[in-house]
Amino acid sequence: MTFLSLEPFIPSGTDFNKARQFFQALGFTINWDVGDYVGFERDGCKFILQNYTNAEFAENLMLNVRISNADEFWQEITEKQLPETFGIRVSKPTDQPYGREVNVIDLAGVCWHFVS
Repeated sequence: MTFLSLEPFIPSGTDFNKARQFFQALGFTINWDVGDYVGFERDGCKFILQNYTNAEFAENLMLNVRISNADEFWQEITEKQLPETFGIRVSKPTDQPYGREVNVIDLAGVCWHFVS
């Protein structure tokens, strides 16, 4: 028996459709959709967006996503104007002991650490 993947359920916040649009704009594709749950994937990284609102939970949830280049990722986000379009917060790339990092706070308040 082998573990194959970890696919967390991520809360959408109050606007499920806007959250779906945001993750698609971020480059994730929809693998499957059953209404209140949508499976997203980009380059083998998967998660399940859930039509669920709980600010206390979302604002205390953090995810670490390993990427090949944090600077290129930050450039992609800013060129697409995702903060202006979706009202998300994005940090400029910073060096941390564990790698170069870009933080994205999504529509629900979840903190995504994109680290190269």
